[in-house]
Amino acid sequence: QPQIILLKEGTDTSQGKPQLVSNINACQSIVDAVRTTLGPRGMDKLIVDSKGKATISNDGATIMKLLDIVHPAAKTLVDIAKSQDAEVGDGTTSVVLLAGEFLKQLKPFVEEGVHPRIIIKAVRKALNLCVAQINELAFKIEKHDNEKHRALLEKCAATALNSKLIHQQKDFFSKMVVDSVTTLDALLPLNMIGIKKVTGGALEDSMLVEGVAFKKTFAYAGFEMQPKSYDNVKIALLNIELELKAERDNAEVRVDNVAEYQKVVDAEWQILYDKLAKIHQSGAQVVLSKLPIGDVATQYFADRDMFCAGRVTEEDLKRTQKACGGAVMTTVQDISDKVLGTCAHFEERQIGSERFNLFQGCPNAKTCTIILRGGAEQFLEETERSLHDAIMIVRRTIRNDSVVAGGGAIEMELSKMLRNHSRTIAGKEQLLIGAMAKALEVIPRQLCDNAGFDATNILNKLRQKHAQGCQWYGVDIMKEHIADNFEAFVWEPSVIKINALTAACEATCMILSVDETIKSPKSGGGDAPQPPMGRGMGRPF
Repeated sequence: QPQIILLKEGTDTSQGKPQLVSNINACQSIVDAVRTTLGPRGMDKLIVDSKGKATISNDGATIMKLLDIVHPAAKTLVDIAKSQDAEVGDGTTSVVLLAGEFLKQLKPFVEEGVHPRIIIKAVRKALNLCVAQINELAFKIEKHDNEKHRALLEKCAATALNSKLIHQQKDFFSKMVVDSVTTLDALLPLNMIGIKKVTGGALEDSMLVEGVAFKKTFAYAGFEMQPKSYDNVKIALLNIELELKAERDNAEVRVDNVAEYQKVVDAEWQILYDKLAKIHQSGAQVVLSKLPIGDVATQYFADRDMFCAGRVTEEDLKRTQKACGGAVMTTVQDISDKVLGTCAHFEERQIGSERFNLFQGCPNAKTCTIILRGGAEQFLEETERSLHDAIMIVRRTIRNDSVVAGGGAIEMELSKMLRNHSRTIAGKEQLLIGAMAKALEVIPRQLCDNAGFDATNILNKLRQKHAQGCQWYGVDIMKEHIADNFEAFVWEPSVIKINALTAACEATCMILSVDETIKSPKSGGGDAPQPPMGRGMGRPF
């Protein structure tokens, strides 16, 4: 019987149990890449991309994005890290670790021939039990007591910063993060917190501006004559070019004498001066424009004690509008008090080697700017990533008002619950849920390993404590022992844990349900050997 060819030649197909095991192994090697970044004593990774840009990071999602992963099954892990980052902000390493550990514990069952569907059913069941348990255990926050609520938010921010590069300054930054999030309006939009980085100075020189701050934009001569600070100022936000335009290359104006030409030139200048006069009459003292403001305009404003900045980025302009009110105008015809923004104090200030325009005391200040200082650029970037995590956490905690203890405490409690539950069921599910229970211990175990403790010893103590009913006991990194992490204020919003477990279980189910990979050959024969470079149609050798 002749061989039937279904797929294009060179298609790589692999199926069945070996394929499933190989997918699980691929995921394991990804987990090993981020395993050591978990927790306060986690290590950082240095990733150099193809262009030679080096990034040093401790943030699981950042590392996963920068690793250029081609294995199709392992990409699932990158996706869950990204989704955790977008949804909650923190816990990106935990999510990858959990998914990897679930697969690792379930691998022996796959090898023994348990059908993947049975395993998936057990994983789903375990997930539902865990989520129900977290909701039951989670500690609800009293929102009406402002001081308590604020203290709690600071604790959550500090826990998020604990494992980051800036954990020495976590008290300083957690206050700053809570301040910045509490200035926002009820929707807590992330893009209303601007983070500006200025190299130089110490970390403690970082500051929070309640309002908008941005770098001094490109400016022309005459700029230095403008006043650099105002009180109770009116701000005009424009999207207008205030300079003479160069003619289009292909435009043509035919004039037959000099007077005509002069009229054309005068008309151009007149248009510009009319615009400037209108802006001046509106009573605005600070003019911000998204488009360039030329040297004539700069000098004109300087003569009239007005301040201007051109080429302000759209993001900064939007934030200024949000904070100071007003509207971004595209014409000067109708500038009235209705469309002008106001703020109590405007100044231009030197921060490090940069000059910043600061708008403070804004009437609708629903935006703020964090100005970060620090030595190296790499360091500032990592600080920004760390603060992003902390800001996300505080936002989540304000929205979902329940917390659980971190440091592996909640995982140990869930592990105990699953183990006890598995003993009450007969059949294969008992073993599978038992395996899930064992897998949950990876978080406290990894925390111990990363800090160089004896993990087996500490986990035994933890199991004993949880069996006695001390549900908040977790790893205490500082004392190399176990402690009640709820009292030690290692708190995390319960939504992180629920999200992490759900994402990890979904990824596990997805990888377990794949039993065949079909890879089409690259189109155009990317792998086919290229003919050697010839000499073209020139003389033969």
